[in-house]
Amino acid sequence: MITAGIALAAATIAPVTATAWAQNAAPVTYRQEISNNMRACAPGGGPAVRVTVAGIKSSEGKIRVQSYRGVKSDWLERGKWIHRIEAPAREGNMVFCMPVPRAGIYGIAVRHDVNGNGSTDITSDGGAMSNNPSINIFNLGKPSYRKTAFEIGEGVTSIRINMRYM
Repeated sequence: MITAGIALAAATIAPVTATAWAQNAAPVTYRQEISNNMRACAPGGGPAVRVTVAGIKSSEGKIRVQSYRGVKSDWLERGKWIHRIEAPAREGNMVFCMPVPRAGIYGIAVRHDVNGNGSTDITSDGGAMSNNPSINIFNLGKPSYRKTAFEIGEGVTSIRINMRYM
């Protein structure tokens, strides 16, 4: 669990770049907080993923959507997210447009911080990931990157992620 103060301090650290994914590819910048700009998912847009987050249990707190490279070294590792979108929660379904640096393999993680305290409260907060893998106490909610990775092409890819709560 991180306190809101630590989370705020971490958010103020300048973004860092990763080495190129493939030969002659530009480096990727980590820890970029962005707004939910649906125009990036309009026809002709991309590369991006249109994420429908389904089953949000309440309009309390915040929804956080983060993109990661679909590789073991980055998936759910602290500070290794590429983009983060935060928005006030809305019960039911919410749609986000997550641009990515280039076509490739990615994973998406979603968290519902119900009381908005910046800490993970296992009994009330919700979570979900791309490809909707099972999450249980034995894997501490961190399925393998192989179970969550999916391909994004040059255009817009659409996925649906189903929220899970205790």
